[in-house]
Amino acid sequence: MAELTEKPEQTSSSPQTRKTLIEKLDNWSDWSSWDEFYRTYSNFVFHVARKSGLSDDEASDVVQETFIGVAKNLQKKKFDTSQGSFKSFLLNQARWRILDQFRRRKKQQEREANIHGDYEEDERRTSPIDRCADPHGTELEKLWDKEWHDKVMDLALRRVRSMVSPRQFQIFSCYVLQGWSPEKVKEELGVNAAQVYLAKHRVGRILRKEARRLAAEGPNKT
Repeated sequence: MAELTEKPEQTSSSPQTRKTLIEKLDNWSDWSSWDEFYRTYSNFVFHVARKSGLSDDEASDVVQETFIGVAKNLQKKKFDTSQGSFKSFLLNQARWRILDQFRRRKKQQEREANIHGDYEEDERRTSPIDRCADPHGTELEKLWDKEWHDKVMDLALRRVRSMVSPRQFQIFSCYVLQGWSPEKVKEELGVNAAQVYLAKHRVGRILRKEARRLAAEGPNKT
């Protein structure tokens, strides 16, 4: 039976979420760190904005405005990596931009309604702003927490993939991530039941360990 082989961690293949990445952003000439920071978190902010009810264009504006706000706050030393949570800091930066987009949309609807003289505010059109109207409300925070958890798990999976043998990760992916039955895994991959359950146990253990580490690091505490 093939044993699971753990490889040395190759963090260069995965986006950093440690506070060291945030600290590097103090250097405005360090374009590689800014690029990595943007690639690490831009899709995350975009997905939260989309799931909160914004369109693709509106969500893209949220991403741009959020990262401009992050840059300005870091330049003014308004985020201290030794204080508080980066997760909360980024949420606050994105929250106001999301609400701004809803306000802009509502104003545009009202302007169009005044032009056509037929403005009717139905539940479908008002529900997104109603859900997010309170900048300190819980709905956006719940969505943010779920997306953050998914982001941590995605990063953990990418790390684990570089730490174990391709064969073991393939078995784990098919059985655990894709939900194949043990019989299908054995038939499709040509392995036995012991190999399937061994991959599930060992790769799963490493994945949980990496997820806990990322959540604790991330870049400060998530």
